[in-house]
Amino acid sequence: MTTAFITHSDCLKHETPPGHPEQVARLKYILEATKDLDLLRIEAPLATQKNILSVHPQSHIDLINANSPEDGTRPLDGDTHMSPGTISAAYRAAGGAVCAVDTVLSGKAKNAFVAVRPPGHHAETQVPMGFCLFGNIAIAAKHALDFHKLSKVVVVDFDVHHGNGTQDLLWNEPRALTITSHQMPLWPGTGRPEERGEYDNVLNLPLPPNSDGSYMRSMYREKVFPKMRSFNPDLILLSAGFDAHIDDPLAELKWEVDDFAWITREVCNLATDCCSSRVVSILEGGYNLDALAACTKAHIENLIEAN
Repeated sequence: MTTAFITHSDCLKHETPPGHPEQVARLKYILEATKDLDLLRIEAPLATQKNILSVHPQSHIDLINANSPEDGTRPLDGDTHMSPGTISAAYRAAGGAVCAVDTVLSGKAKNAFVAVRPPGHHAETQVPMGFCLFGNIAIAAKHALDFHKLSKVVVVDFDVHHGNGTQDLLWNEPRALTITSHQMPLWPGTGRPEERGEYDNVLNLPLPPNSDGSYMRSMYREKVFPKMRSFNPDLILLSAGFDAHIDDPLAELKWEVDDFAWITREVCNLATDCCSSRVVSILEGGYNLDALAACTKAHIENLIEAN
């Protein structure tokens, strides 16, 4: 078995204004850092309308399509922008997440990493926001549940910002347990422990500013991993944001590369026990380019070692 690496050159064509943290260089750095790794490399397909409609209404798709510019960039809000290449990139991002689920559940790979942009975990049901247009990981979760007929999936989001979009899209889905660790206080301001989902299917783990990897590890051991084990999923999905790194410019946590490697190892060990080692990881944030490249490489190396 091997680790699948799913990406597409269209994701390099989603452009943002100069100085924007969610920039083309993010994916370029990841591709360079991982070019020599032994991976099953797959081009991300375009998501289907059915894939997108599994979590978003047609009105949301229409909004995205209507705002696609012929040239330059167009803001959807203060943070979220579109360029002429954005539509294709967004469909590749969601399609790559779906493809990763198919690849792992078919047995072609034991686990997968989806290196795509724009990210997805802030996109709410009818609101693109936080650099995100479509809820990539929620779409992947629904595909696993509805198309592959899995009984239960877990989504673990370790991005430094709360995955408000994923929480919103899966709030009423009892077959999906959504777990998010994030700095608090920090944008977008959601993710309180009292936000538990319609079926007690949401676990939020706020982390204080300036806390480090050792604090994170203790919280995951105490709260996250026991919750995952008791839920006993058929598949684990990771929203892999690397902006909790100490050098990231958008937040104040103090994780190191080894902390992201540790989460990966622990999740893979748990997956071995509960879901035949099946893990799908999808890129979210991470805005210091060198840290992003190093963390992503360590994350993927530990996925490979889990094979």
